[in-house]
Amino acid sequence: MATKPPTSDIDETQLRVTKRKKVAVGVPAVLHSLAIAQEQMGVVRSVRTLLRVNQKDGFDCPGCAWPENDHRHVAEFCENGAKAVAEEATIRRVEPAFFAEHSIDELRAHDDWWLGQQGRLTHPMVLEEGATHYTAISWDAALQQIADTLRGLADPDEAIFYTSGRASNESAFLYQLLVRGLGTNNLPDCSNMCHESSGSALTETIGIGKGTVSIEDIYDAKLLIVAGQNPGTNHPRMLSALEKAKQNGAKIIAVNPLPEAGLMRFENPQTVRGVLLGGTPIADRFVQIRLGGDQALFQAIGKHLLEAEARDGGVLDHDFIHAHTSGIDAYRDAMAAASWTEFEAATGLPESELREIAEAVRTSPSTIVCWAMGLTQHKHSVPTLREVVNVLLLQGNIGRPGAGVCPVRGHSNVQGDRTVGIYEKPSDAFLDALETEFSFAPPREHGYDTVAAIRAMDEGKARFFMGLGGNFVSATPDTEIVERGMAKLDLTVQVSTKLNRSHVMTGRRAIILPTLGRTDRDRRGGREQRVSVEDSMGAVHSSRGRLTPPTGDMLSEVAIITRLCDLLFGDGEQPDRTPSHGGDVDRHQVERLPHEEATGPDAPHVEHSGNAPRADWAALETDYALIRRHIENVIPGFEDYEERIDKGRTFFLPNGPRDERRFATTDGKAHFTANPLEYPHIPAGRLLLQTLRSHDQYNTTIYGKDDRYRGIHDGRRVVLVNADDIHDLGFQDGEIVDLVSEWTGADGRMQERRADEFRIVAYSTPRGNAAAYYPETNVLVPLESVADTSGTPTSKAVIVRLERRVASA
Repeated sequence: MATKPPTSDIDETQLRVTKRKKVAVGVPAVLHSLAIAQEQMGVVRSVRTLLRVNQKDGFDCPGCAWPENDHRHVAEFCENGAKAVAEEATIRRVEPAFFAEHSIDELRAHDDWWLGQQGRLTHPMVLEEGATHYTAISWDAALQQIADTLRGLADPDEAIFYTSGRASNESAFLYQLLVRGLGTNNLPDCSNMCHESSGSALTETIGIGKGTVSIEDIYDAKLLIVAGQNPGTNHPRMLSALEKAKQNGAKIIAVNPLPEAGLMRFENPQTVRGVLLGGTPIADRFVQIRLGGDQALFQAIGKHLLEAEARDGGVLDHDFIHAHTSGIDAYRDAMAAASWTEFEAATGLPESELREIAEAVRTSPSTIVCWAMGLTQHKHSVPTLREVVNVLLLQGNIGRPGAGVCPVRGHSNVQGDRTVGIYEKPSDAFLDALETEFSFAPPREHGYDTVAAIRAMDEGKARFFMGLGGNFVSATPDTEIVERGMAKLDLTVQVSTKLNRSHVMTGRRAIILPTLGRTDRDRRGGREQRVSVEDSMGAVHSSRGRLTPPTGDMLSEVAIITRLCDLLFGDGEQPDRTPSHGGDVDRHQVERLPHEEATGPDAPHVEHSGNAPRADWAALETDYALIRRHIENVIPGFEDYEERIDKGRTFFLPNGPRDERRFATTDGKAHFTANPLEYPHIPAGRLLLQTLRSHDQYNTTIYGKDDRYRGIHDGRRVVLVNADDIHDLGFQDGEIVDLVSEWTGADGRMQERRADEFRIVAYSTPRGNAAAYYPETNVLVPLESVADTSGTPTSKAVIVRLERRVASA
């Protein structure tokens, strides 16, 4: 039987610290997955649901974006995937009675874990200005109020539309069409805070903002460098791929400030070796690098390769460099002038170790570099990733088997959302195609990214916010400013499956629109609909939920967006829809609540602008294949979309560098770049903090209270610090401190932010570095501190001091 949700928040006084683990997954992970699933879903529902995850006739995991093989295991999911499914497929419910019982002030006082554990949202809810509680509202009234607010804006740029990586290709495509139909490109998304630096660097250097490898390339590589990434927690299925690569003879180098269990040893629970024989050692070498030292590492590798070529020859791929690259001379000159002493200072590694790593690259016939947030959330992240490309270009390691760049994306469709148009800086080619397909003139001026959106809200330049999934308030930096900015808005709208902090830190008015999840059956127009997503390696998968939705009238994201489009751009007529089980409902048969004004065909209609996208919105709501046809017409690579997902569920989008060594850059070649070396300089008495996930969370969703691989149990407010730093700063292991971030603001004055009551935990991390979990520490990340070019918040480079708690009287 499933259990009831918790009645209280995490009690940090119960926090325990044990030794960190040196092996990942195994039987404990299986047992933990099953325990979480049973807690949320019960036994029978757990079995039925988990056996559908990532299957060809099932649904795509709502967790990470790691790809699947064509051959699927019976249990094609990992521990965190099971947790993600359990959270969505839970039988716990947040109904109108819940909001009647809990005031908005009470909800604001609860932590993220408690909010998320309450269950699935079931009904549209509204928080009126000055009200103490959310109250129920009909679908018609909720959507009409949103449409009326949007029509009432003085300028379309007063509206901000956020998107998480959970949205399907179909809903994301319609969402961007809605936004551009209104006349703005204000489409901040989770990519802005995660892999935007990857997209910026790769687009500049190889002409595409995506990776260039397939899952088969991972298996075939002879050297894999996994930098700034913890797959054991964040992408556990990646461990199976690394295990297979090892079995095929690959060497693996793990580069990270923290030792991570998943990169030490992997006990694959689906193999005899994993269960009975101690598993597989993953990393042949662990490189414990200082935070922000990765640019220096890859410059050191490049310098060593160039020196070896000059001395011995036979190192560089001259044919590839001559035919497919430009800029080698400037890069060679920059590396000749680079200093090994500076490399040592930046990385914390001796020259001898740097050369050993570089020698592994020199002797590898095919190399892949994988990375995640550890490389993307620094001021100099884009130059760092340019250096990754430089190293790979030297030996022709792009566009051939077993070689290439591999940015490992987080959320399950974050890459697909960007592919279908969720981007504040759309290309002219995309807008031209959109204009042709929908007979309107989309706006050309770039919109707000996440940081710019927060500034606009705080400065009073925005009046409306809508979130398609995600948890904007908890995911973003500088929490105090975000919450202050949200409170200034006229209306905030959240399209969500579960309760989170963005539902309680609201504008003057707020609307919650519950929606179908990836696991739910989506029956519309008398038939079951399917959606599609794109994984981290450019493969598009279809996905079809199988569970009965939490309520019979619940709308999908597609239905919510098409109905809004109909209200804003249509002729005002509300077509009848035949009701049926599983979310397919006639909007006229939803009973209107007594306090609501008339909406729909009987309500006064406000004419939309003449420049609006033209489409049969009702038809798109009831046949998602029509949406895919529009995508096919607008975006290259989706030709025969429907037929290809019919045929095999998965197809690959074109990738010029991977497919034919074609680079869509200014000169048609891959670019070597010369980048001045940058790395953090930490003031005396301070630490450089990185924010990270615990093992029992995914992004801002907190599944549980533990981070068992790091030895943290029943609590989250810890800061991991080198034992020598603890001593030298005058503290003790286990002491409770406040974390205070420091930076120089735009006005030249020293600025501070504070996060209270964190327990110091002695941990293996480089001197001067520290780590703590987000979202609790997002308050410390300055809004002004972002990566050059990409604008990504520098969540892996926060200068902090530890401040002793003053005992209260």
